[in-house]
Amino acid sequence: MPQVPQTLDALAVRTWCGLALEALGRAREEIDAINVYPVADGDTGTNLYLTVESAAAAVEAVFAGYETVAGPSEAGAGHDAAFTRAGWPTLADAVRAMAHGALIGARGNSGTILAQLLRGMAQVLAADSETAHADGQGLRLALRQAADSARQAVAHPVEGTVLTVASAAADAVTGAEGDCGTVARAAYEGARAALAATPGQLAVLERAGVVDAGGRGLVAVLAALVETFTGEAPGAPLMAPVEVHARVDASVPHVADAHPEVCGDGPPDDGGPAFEVIYLLEAEDAAVARLRDRLDGLGDSLVVVGGDGLWNVHVHVDDAGAAVEAGVEAGRPYRIRITHFGLEDVHTAGAAGRPPRERAQRAVVAVVPGEGLAGLYTEAGATTVLARPGEPPASGELVEAVRRAHAREVVLLPNDADLRHTAAAAAEQARAEGVRVALIPTRSAVQGIAALAVHEPERRFDEDVVAMTSAAGATRYAEVAVAERQSWTMAGICQAGDVLGLIDGDVAVIGSNITDTAEAVLDRMLAAGGEMVTLVLGDEAPDAIAAHLESRVRESYLAVDTVVYRGGRQGALLLIGVE
Repeated sequence: MPQVPQTLDALAVRTWCGLALEALGRAREEIDAINVYPVADGDTGTNLYLTVESAAAAVEAVFAGYETVAGPSEAGAGHDAAFTRAGWPTLADAVRAMAHGALIGARGNSGTILAQLLRGMAQVLAADSETAHADGQGLRLALRQAADSARQAVAHPVEGTVLTVASAAADAVTGAEGDCGTVARAAYEGARAALAATPGQLAVLERAGVVDAGGRGLVAVLAALVETFTGEAPGAPLMAPVEVHARVDASVPHVADAHPEVCGDGPPDDGGPAFEVIYLLEAEDAAVARLRDRLDGLGDSLVVVGGDGLWNVHVHVDDAGAAVEAGVEAGRPYRIRITHFGLEDVHTAGAAGRPPRERAQRAVVAVVPGEGLAGLYTEAGATTVLARPGEPPASGELVEAVRRAHAREVVLLPNDADLRHTAAAAAEQARAEGVRVALIPTRSAVQGIAALAVHEPERRFDEDVVAMTSAAGATRYAEVAVAERQSWTMAGICQAGDVLGLIDGDVAVIGSNITDTAEAVLDRMLAAGGEMVTLVLGDEAPDAIAAHLESRVRESYLAVDTVVYRGGRQGALLLIGVE
């Protein structure tokens, strides 16, 4: 049996993230089922899982960056053989990655608060100080900072929620003496007791006969912390004075009819605002302070977490456009997600008295690299997942998109060779939930465009998948990008700042001029023939490049058509497809 860590280090953080993800995976459906506050939309467990999945992926990425070729004999006892002790990331590296991953992947009200809890812990554990933060004392301070910072991030804190459970965990370790395992267990026991008391603090929970869903998720995360330092999972959390595992559906009318009274962040008796709005925001502190005031006047359940120029904004409003416009005034919002509580409830049937929404027969779910392409795919009827450069979506995010599509049959387009395994895992999860999923291994967004162009929902599923796969496979793809560092390529050595032309994933051209490099790439692709050229321009592509390439095709290649799209912030300067 691997040795458990005795102090907080990067491996302990990695282990905790993995165990927390497993715990939330097991408890996800249960937590979704008891989700009645602040909105009975049955997705708290899913949102918490996606938030931790993003945190865990960020930590794994840090470890991958420190990977060595050490064999088992070189690795420390009880640790992964692929890492030497000298090759591990530091505690600060790991907790910062964990907090950043949770911030950019936070979903829903509870997920956003959990992201701030992790950020609060990271502020202590990664602090530049001569005082050691890797022992029980450091964990105590981290849990206190986590609870306090999360409460400050919520515009109108309400007792009987995840905030109460977090505060109880921090209070419980105040006098706890001992190592990290002792402190973690005290925090868990304090949170467990506070969770059982939540129905007596919030009337909507008492009426439904359930504990707070967000608090239940936090208890699962703290149980994983105990297991990290002791090797043993603690007992199941207390659910309520009377054990109730009610599902938010038509079979539980008291849950469906439960509406929180007007207090704190609770929605009013008329059902509350119609939309949930979430986005990441790049902005200065002063602008975010003004944004808080603006959003507080627009709706409720306002949570703004983050710092150092990057924030995650969550609010429930009736005017979703005004909430987004407020973000635009404050800075640069992106990964904007707007959910209509009346239309997007795909987790439950009959929540809040609504009849279940009928499933569509077939849908397409696609990962896209920029806002412009997201709009294009959406207009074509696809459900999209936006992938920001350097931040690929996790499998849980793809599964959520499949659920959002709400169809019996789904065609999944990953549009990136590196997402093949992630998309396969998402497809397996969706199949386990009863959805028929076909994964088409598209390696570029231009291949996805070709596949979507021949998509016909009226055809038999297998015939449609074959046609889409054939169209994608018949499309060669390329991109033009700028090299970030010196490296070896198939075309020779490139220097930082060189313009690279990649064809089918391999560097084929190294140049100094964007337009010339793009033209050379296009000529190479059309030398083998083609009928249609697709150009997708990134925000930083020269304004005249599209006209130049269109002219080149028109003058040099007969009977070849060209179509141009604006991709937005897609990472590459230019994407090229040749069918």
